[in-house]
Amino acid sequence: MKDFIEGSEAVARAVCLCKPGVISAYPITPQTHIVEGLAQMVADGRLKSQFVNVESEHSAASVVLGAVAVGQRVFTASSSQGLILMSEVIFNIAGMRMPVVMACVNRALSAPINIWNDLQDSMALRDSGWVQFYAENNQEAADLIFQAYRLAEDPRALIPVMVCLDGYILSHGLEVVDIPEEDKVTQFLPPFNPSEKLDTANPKSFGLLAGPDYYLEIRHDLHQTVKDALTLIPDITADFKRIFGRNSGGLVESYRLEDAEMAIVSAGSVCGTIKDTVDVLRAEGKKVGLLRIITYRPFPEELILQALAKVPMIAVLDKAVSLGASGPIYADLKAAFQGKPGKKISGYIAGLGGRDITPDTIKEIFKQLAGPEVSDQFIGLKN
Repeated sequence: MKDFIEGSEAVARAVCLCKPGVISAYPITPQTHIVEGLAQMVADGRLKSQFVNVESEHSAASVVLGAVAVGQRVFTASSSQGLILMSEVIFNIAGMRMPVVMACVNRALSAPINIWNDLQDSMALRDSGWVQFYAENNQEAADLIFQAYRLAEDPRALIPVMVCLDGYILSHGLEVVDIPEEDKVTQFLPPFNPSEKLDTANPKSFGLLAGPDYYLEIRHDLHQTVKDALTLIPDITADFKRIFGRNSGGLVESYRLEDAEMAIVSAGSVCGTIKDTVDVLRAEGKKVGLLRIITYRPFPEELILQALAKVPMIAVLDKAVSLGASGPIYADLKAAFQGKPGKKISGYIAGLGGRDITPDTIKEIFKQLAGPEVSDQFIGLKN
């Protein structure tokens, strides 16, 4: 059913259709509307779930960790400082191979305090062992929730998944979203029945001490499992298209790259602005394009290399900064192309703290790309 709703409601409705047994979260702007909606669904009896109110995001992450360990499908959500407060448990969830699904409504990090959008919060946890999806619009944000549960709970994976959507731009922005019927979701997402779980009738433990004789192998296994998601995600998106009748999610999206001489690489809702600008510049005869990263972790290096193989000039637009280094996506892309001659790859940082990225911003990046190569060029700085 199509409805004109904000991104937070689209995510909440998608989570409801996945029927988590336990939900726990702590309110923080701009994530709050998601868990408010879910709390109301539980109170109204539309969702048969236990909603656990807690005093902090650290506790919310701990609750869903405990609940998934006993075999419950779970959900949580956070933003910015709340996500960072969760970080101790975020790493534990991945290390214990717990298939938690969460929504990160992206917001700038303090200090100074800023409640507007950029990607610094989720990017700060890119190495935590979670799969990270980045939505371009509200429809994709909802669709990625279904795909996140399918991937996380796959016996070949059993890893946590973070669905990232831009704060305010998507979370509070109204768009037409097609919310599927329950029978289609049931067809796509099987019940969660893990083979290993805490059970008093069959006692076991998770997350025990691992000394030097075992720790290396355990981390290697987690690293390899996260990388193996690159082979699982395309099958999941293909099955999603078969059942729901639309393309959504995946690893990357190529937009007008077939003969491009310049391309921007980015993630999130800004890619909609980039697409519109690419269309305008194409109409003027300029050969430009976009590579949108949907799955950032695991990093789809081979697909990126293939998509950009014939593009000589590449700009990476990061809405985050690794302070003292460069933009995170730029660093990964630069490493991927190491040793491959004939490429100019420049890194641009924009949109921090909610600064608008307009079509003129995108045009300026394409203009600068024709100049000297840069690694951490901030766009739109005031004098």
